[in-house]
Amino acid sequence: MTSRTITRHARLVAATLAATLAGSTLLVATTATSADAARPHQADAPLQQVDRPLVFGHRGAPGYRPEHTLASYRLAIQLGADYIEPDLVPTKDGVLVARHENDITGTTDVADHPEFADRRTTKTIDGKPITGWFTEDFTLAELKTLRAKERLPQVRPGNTRYDGRFEVPTFAEVLQLVQDEERRTGRTIGVAPETKHPTYFDSIGLSPEEPMLRTLRQFHLDRKRSAVLIQSFEVSNLQQLNRMTDLPLEQLTDATGGPYDSTAAGRPVTYADMVKPAGLARIAAYADWLGPNKDQVLPRDPATGATGAPSPVVADAHRAGLRVVVFTLRDENQFMATNFRRGTDPNAKGDIHAEVTAFLDAGVDALFADYADSAVDARDDWLG
Repeated sequence: MTSRTITRHARLVAATLAATLAGSTLLVATTATSADAARPHQADAPLQQVDRPLVFGHRGAPGYRPEHTLASYRLAIQLGADYIEPDLVPTKDGVLVARHENDITGTTDVADHPEFADRRTTKTIDGKPITGWFTEDFTLAELKTLRAKERLPQVRPGNTRYDGRFEVPTFAEVLQLVQDEERRTGRTIGVAPETKHPTYFDSIGLSPEEPMLRTLRQFHLDRKRSAVLIQSFEVSNLQQLNRMTDLPLEQLTDATGGPYDSTAAGRPVTYADMVKPAGLARIAAYADWLGPNKDQVLPRDPATGATGAPSPVVADAHRAGLRVVVFTLRDENQFMATNFRRGTDPNAKGDIHAEVTAFLDAGVDALFADYADSAVDARDDWLG
């Protein structure tokens, strides 16, 4: 075990002890179980699945409200999500806002604003040309004149009735909502911010890490016991954050491709290699959680599209001292393996209860869900 790994594991244990003393079962679950608190995680003492796996409201509750709006986050909390997830991108004046991408063409009404017609442009983001309107070309004041809309109107037409009603929220507004809901409900609500395209934003002088940590600090969420989990698909910014904060960090991995920062640096690696034992050991040197695509945990048969036996990813991650939160579970058939679908309508609701159960049986510690209520119900049934 490297000295950096030991440092991260020591932080994990310290956070667990602080949470235990505070009497918070949720915060214990975000770091380690009480049985883990006695020693750092080592290869010969793999982590066990947490007693109560967590449900993360993926972009809020986008099954019911346009994603990354305060209404979506609020509903996710009301539906029982343990955490909500704001993806973060900066404005021209350096304010972090909640959008899945800096390209806001499909998630706002920007195309209906003639005063911003000349802002439409083509940029290269993570090596790919994208044409649209981008948050970094708007001040916060300008962005606040826009309104959110449903990203998947063909899949979730019911959500389009909310088009035009909600602003693009700042990260600070999301954290204020969380604090307000904590006071209202009397329970701890976690936040899992994801830094989007950090290499790109660094290249244009809009680094997301510093303002993210500064905003967390303003809300007193920069402490070891804070229910915060910082995510990224890139590696170098998580390594940087490892030197900047004691908050838990999560390395996201996808079913294809690899982290863009490694490619940009001329040292490309694949996510497939990263979830092998040697790659997981490297991740454990700077992160506390692994966030794999669900197909990396329950692979699909190429011929039938059905899931079979779990891959070794969860067990190997636990052996490396990493908690596992899988993404993303959605209720609609088209997002499911064939053995969880009901009927042939791609937009009809499949058997999300069976899918959630399968991933919990595979040992994951948490899961991201578009319909928090579906995931919470299935999780609670699984717990018995």
